[in-house]
Amino acid sequence: MTRQAPPNPLVVADSVTKLQADARGAVAVAASHAGLFAAHEALAAGVIAVVLNDAGVGLAQAGIGGLELCDRHGVPCVAVDHRSARIGDGADHLRRGRLSHVNSAAAHLGLHVGMSVADAIDRLRIAKLAAADPGDPPQEARETRALPGAQRTLVLMDSASLVTPQDVGAVALTGSHGGLLGGQAATAIKVDVFAALYNDAGVGVDNAGISRLPALDARGIAGATVAASSARIGDGRSTYESGVLSHINHRARALGARVGMRADAFADLMCRASAQS
Repeated sequence: MTRQAPPNPLVVADSVTKLQADARGAVAVAASHAGLFAAHEALAAGVIAVVLNDAGVGLAQAGIGGLELCDRHGVPCVAVDHRSARIGDGADHLRRGRLSHVNSAAAHLGLHVGMSVADAIDRLRIAKLAAADPGDPPQEARETRALPGAQRTLVLMDSASLVTPQDVGAVALTGSHGGLLGGQAATAIKVDVFAALYNDAGVGVDNAGISRLPALDARGIAGATVAASSARIGDGRSTYESGVLSHINHRARALGARVGMRADAFADLMCRASAQS
């Protein structure tokens, strides 16, 4: 009698940055956007397949740019429709997510657009899969700028994970999505910056893509998102250079921010605003 091989292990995380050692050799449901850096991080963690979020797809299809990278390494990668599950919430992806994009390696296993994440996981857990070494990671950029006459520093960063304790009181423009991780308010931003800007990731179900904004308000931090269609998610410089504000919180509005404002104008406004406003 042939003994059936045990299913591939499964790990669930709210972000690829939260994958631990148990992700090696596992199928991962991670609720990050499916951009290039996120996919590389998942591969570097040793996953054999990964479920991410399409983040509204957005400008230059940046929200799903990692699917092709995974294909080059023969690793199945799929993106969940942002309208079906909350970005930043791995458990929600597993519970009610529906696939919007699949790479060729995933399609070869029968995964398809419209399939539930639960059904996709069932297929991935019984497939013969292997991890791949993705090589050197794409460079994540962080740039500090001092605007002439400004009261505070402007920091451009591809990911909010690059925030440091030195950024307290600064204006942070990020390429990250505007969703809380696991719905936890503390994940809005690691330190008390003066203002923070994110990508709205298409907003999505339960307004998940802008859920950081009220959490920032509670901390007295001005918060806003740019439309996913206006800037490449995962790219702080794109946020600054082409982003257009789609949503703002009460604190940002009180300081003069408006929906439709360009991100560079928002940055200039926040860098020069009086803290007492």
